[in-house]
Parts: sequence; structure tokens; C-alpha cells
Amino acid sequence: MLSTSLRKTIILPIMFLMLFTIPLTISCAERTDTKSINSGEIVNLPEPALDSDYSIEQALQSRRSVRRYSDKPVDIQTVSQILWSAQGITHEQRGYKTAPSAGAIFPLEIYAAVGNVEGLSAGLYHYISDNHHLVKIHDQDIRTDLSAAALRQTSVRDGAFVVIIAAIYERTTGRYGERGIKYVHMEVGHVGQNIHLQAKSLGLGTVVIGAFIDEEMKRVLNLPEDQIPLYLMPLGHK
Repeated sequence: MLSTSLRKTIILPIMFLMLFTIPLTISCAERTDTKSINSGEIVNLPEPALDSDYSIEQALQSRRSVRRYSDKPVDIQTVSQILWSAQGITHEQRGYKTAPSAGAIFPLEIYAAVGNVEGLSAGLYHYISDNHHLVKIHDQDIRTDLSAAALRQTSVRDGAFVVIIAAIYERTTGRYGERGIKYVHMEVGHVGQNIHLQAKSLGLGTVVIGAFIDEEMKRVLNLPEDQIPLYLMPLGHK
């Protein structure tokens, strides 16, 4: 048998090494932003505003679904504000976001199909909430294709840009099982309402669209297999 002094000589350094090599478990949000599908152009977005003269009560009272938009462009600051309202980071250390998420897992991915935005060229972009930036996936204006996949709803074609919300169900079902599907659907509703209220405060119109042909929408967006489109939200001036 090893002597007491020899055991200490062997075991204590091993314990010290383990302390610094085994990842610590901390109570914070799981940072689940995926890397963008393609390593395209990176667009750093303007910082979002954290206050305004338009109250939350006013936005709740006057929120409506708007399906017709003018051809007036929106600016990149507006896009930044809308995307932040959807999934922006609100606590850097813990990774909390603007919408609640079961277990702080955040299974949603946010995209913007841009067509009529000052300071942002047409194309499909992936919103990365960490560092609040966009990564361009491709250069085509896909609003007309999105509209066709959405049963030819003209609001999708006519919005200055369209927010697409997709879900990676496995992030949530991996922890909560089949019930996680319900949690994902709750969460996309939270995000949709955030966008609605933020749009209202900015003087924009929007509408939540869930009526589309799934396979056609996947084809147009060309997202990874594990990302399932759930919502389209076109936005524009009324």
C-alpha cells in the first residue's frame, strides 16, 4: 500500500489539474446562436435604442395586423431595432434575450429577407444576436419567391423586408422531450408579439404569417435540415 504522504503527493496535483480542466456548470442561458450557414458578408448593425417616446401601452392599444405597405424604404437602423426586439441580447454575461425561452435554451433562428432597405443591399441575411450583426447568405431578393411559397400573399412580396423565424426543435426537445415542441411554439409567439409592438412604435406595419407550403419555403430559404420555418413577418411603411 502507498503511504499517506505518497498518496497526497500523487492525488493532490491530480485534483488541482481536474479543477482547471473540467468545464464548470453555471446557471446561465445556453448560448445557442449557430454559426451562419455560409461565411458571407458580415454587416455590423447600429446599436438598438433602449427607450422611445412611444409607450408600451400605446403599442398594445393600437397594434393591428397590416398587410399593405407603401414603397417607401426603411433604413438599416429600423432593421437593427426590429431584429433586436426579436432576439437581441439583454444580459451579456447570462445570454438572456428579449423574449423568454424555456430553460433559456433559445431554439429560434432569425433571418431577414431584404429588398427595400437603405444601407443594406438586397439578399437573405442571418441575424446573429451575439455582437448584434448580420451574415449575408445570398444576394438575391427573394421576397417574390417567399410570397409564392406563402400562397401568393402580397404582403410578403411588398414588405421592405421580411423577418423569417425558424426553429431547431432538438435544442428544446433534447431537454424536455416531446413537451419541448409546445415550448418552441410558445416562444415563437413571444417573438412575434415583440416584433409587432416594436414595429408599431417605429410607425411600421407588419403581420404574422404562418400559411405557407412547408417544402416550398424550405426550398426558397435553403436552410439546414434541422431548421424549420415557422413565421414570416413582412414589415414596411403603411
